[in-house]
Formats: sequence, structure tokens, C-alpha cells
Amino acid sequence: MTQSIVVQVGQCGNQIGCRFWDLALREHASVNKKGIYDDALCSFFRNVDTRAGSGGAEIQKGKICSLKARAVLIDMEEGVVKEMLQGPLRDLFDTKQFITDVSGSGNNWAVGNRLYGSLYREQIVENLRRTAEQCDCLQCFFVIHSMGGGTGSGLGTFVLNVLEEEFPEVYRFVTSVYPSAEDDVITSPYNSVLAMRELTEHADCVLPIENQSLVDIVNKIHQMAACGKLGSVKQNSLVTSSKGGLKENEKPFDAMNNIVANLLLNLTSSARFEGSLNMDLNEISMNLVPFPQLHYLTSSLTPLYTLADVNVPSRRLDQMFSDAFSKDHQLIHADPKHSLYLACALMVRGNVQISDLRRNIERLKPSLQFVSWNQEGWKTGLCSVPPVGHSHSLLALANNTCVKPTFIDLRDRFNKLYKKKAHLHHYLQVDGMEQGCFTEAISSLSSLIEEYSQLDATKGIQSPGPPRLNIAL
Repeated sequence: MTQSIVVQVGQCGNQIGCRFWDLALREHASVNKKGIYDDALCSFFRNVDTRAGSGGAEIQKGKICSLKARAVLIDMEEGVVKEMLQGPLRDLFDTKQFITDVSGSGNNWAVGNRLYGSLYREQIVENLRRTAEQCDCLQCFFVIHSMGGGTGSGLGTFVLNVLEEEFPEVYRFVTSVYPSAEDDVITSPYNSVLAMRELTEHADCVLPIENQSLVDIVNKIHQMAACGKLGSVKQNSLVTSSKGGLKENEKPFDAMNNIVANLLLNLTSSARFEGSLNMDLNEISMNLVPFPQLHYLTSSLTPLYTLADVNVPSRRLDQMFSDAFSKDHQLIHADPKHSLYLACALMVRGNVQISDLRRNIERLKPSLQFVSWNQEGWKTGLCSVPPVGHSHSLLALANNTCVKPTFIDLRDRFNKLYKKKAHLHHYLQVDGMEQGCFTEAISSLSSLIEEYSQLDATKGIQSPGPPRLNIAL
């Protein structure tokens, strides 16, 4: 069995990480009734003997003693990490797993990447190595961060570079939360574009998620519940705020983070549980990324909530497949049906047969446009263990040109600031930061957009079959 390490960076990354670990423990508790440390738990957790005199020795088999997350938690403003140490997950981590400062990165990519990167590099490498050495077969690093702030974007992408240098053979999956156009961080377009260059060059797969899409999904769940279409939302559920309901203008961070955490749980389900058609994480990169820089995978999840949150019957199986390709279920503002697919992965959980999977692919195929050279670009996985409270669920990952509008919008917002050179001095006064970093970053993003445009231009063009030898004059 392989292991993965979660590296959560910045406020957003650590808040999502907190939800992920909480939901992962709940999921394993629903399956692991006997309290035995098994292969499924080993993928994300160590079993440590915390009794006096044991020296914190690891226990490979037998009863669960004390679970410790395979994680490194980094934040240059220690508030969120302190909350975790005082909360219900405090025993899941030890202080060696934390790297914190008190002053924050001031919404400045350069401070996070150049200043704190060089300051904390040694400690970051040491923590990553120690965590990696505790794995028998390390397969993947999951980096969780946001693009708009200073620590998430700057230090998050610095960590990504460190991972490539120190662990070149280990896959790097990055979950990146993109700011909305109305983001309250004025410099977020700078931070996002500077981070994008690093993601394009150093990640194996990036799962872009838009803040605004998460807000819209949570609001839609509440609207449907209010008009009786969905059933009632339960008090203190993960879909609502910690107070059990959304106040006017309150941002539903817990609910939003819960959606991203569920995405990661579904993504890793095949690595943790058995199934008739298991999909390894390395297979996602191998099958969905035909060109090295086009590794941005749009994700959709159905159902978007757990039955712990909402009193609602499960979706019919066929409807679940249809939902996964609708724009309402995408975690970025995109409509993949009207764009071009390079490849698509369907990760199904629960009591679903391979025949159901194939039937739905055949049903949906006519409405989806694939590149001419990869018309059969489907990768499928079946995990027999469903999410808690559901009979089945589906995660769709698509390498699709529908990400292009998100990148164009980001470039436009960057250019509005950059043509006035607004706020630029805050970045240039940081050691190691030059104006060339900005021009190189926007050039990298423009090249990426152009690659998607070239693919879009082939939409609807069928490549002719290979020429046939004439058999008669």
C-alpha cells in the first residue's frame, strides 16, 4: 500500500486541511469498526505508541493506539494552526509538523516566496524529509493552498519547488483555490499570476477551484433547501456555518472547505480502499496529462454535500453522471460540455457496476467533444466503499479547455494593475524580486492560454484516417 503526505500552506490551505482530516477520520470510522490499524489508514495516518517510555514508536499492525496525520502544516500567521492545536484534531499532529511565524506575508507573493522561502527553507526540507522517511512507499504529495494571499501563493509555490528538487520521483498534486473577481485582496491578481508560473512549471497536476464557485454552490444548496427541493439542512452541519445557519453576508467558509475536502477524499478513495477497478494516483497524471504544461484538471463532484448535512434521498445513478458534466457542479466557473476535452477520468464510489459506468459513458459521449486524436480518452475507477451515508458518488476530473476563460480573466485583472505599476513597489523592495519576475509570469500565463486556444481551434475537426494503399489502378 502506498502513502501520501498532505502539505497545507497558508490560512486557506490549513482550513481546508482541517476539514479534510476531520472528514477522513469520520470516513475511516464508518468502515473500520474494530479499531484496527489497516492498510487503508496507513495511506494518510501513522499509528504511534504514545505511552510513557515507548519513545513514540510506530505500530505497524494491530489495534489503533494514537493516529498521527502524514502532514506538514505551514503558515506565516499562526492563528489557524493555533486553533487546530486547541480543537478536536489536536492529538492528530505533533509540534514538529508545524512551521509558523507571527507576522504573516502581507498579501505579498514576494514576501512568502522570496523572504520566508529562504528563511524557512532548511526547516521545510527537514520536516518534509522526516515525514517522508516515515513512509514505506511514498507516492504523492498533496499541496493545498490559495492563490490570492501572500503565504499560500508565495510560500506554497516555494514548497512546490522544494518538493521537485528533494523528491523528484514523487507525484505533486496541487489543490489551488483561486480568488474571485471581488476579492478583498487588491494584490491578488499579482499573487495569482506569479504563482501560476510556478504551478505550470513544477506541478504534476493542478486542481483549480474558484472561491466564487464554492460560494455559489453553498448558496444554491441553501436556496433549494429553503424551497423544499432538497430536504432540510441539519443544524450544525458542515454545509452551514459553525452556528448552524448563514447570517446575511457571512461567508460560508466551513461549507466551502468541506466541498474541497470531499473532493480530496474521493480523489484518494482508490488509494485507500478496495474496488473492482482501482485507479492509482499516478494513472491520473499518466492518462489525463498529454502535454506537460496542460495539467490543470477541472473537477466536479456529485453529490456536493454529505447526508450528514442534508436530509435528502440519494440521486439516481444516471442523474449523478449527468450532474457531473453540468456547469452547476463544476468547482470553477466553466461549462466543459461546450469546450474541448483532452481526457476525462470518472472516479465512482459505492455499489456501482462496470456495466453502469460503460453505459453512462456511451450515453454521454455524443454530447461531449473530445480532441480528434483521443476520442476514447476516458479513464475510469470503481471503489467499493461509498462516502459516509451515501450509496454512491462520482468525481469527474477533466482536462478540458474550459479552464481558459478563468486564466484570461486572471490575466486581464493582472494587466489592469500592472499597466499602472500599482502596488509594484511593495514587491520590488523584497530581496531577490525583480520586475522581470512579473513579465516572465504574465508571459508564461499567455503562453498557456495560447496553447488552449490552439486546441480550441481544432474543435469539430475530425482527423482523417491513415491513407490506404491503392489495390487497383
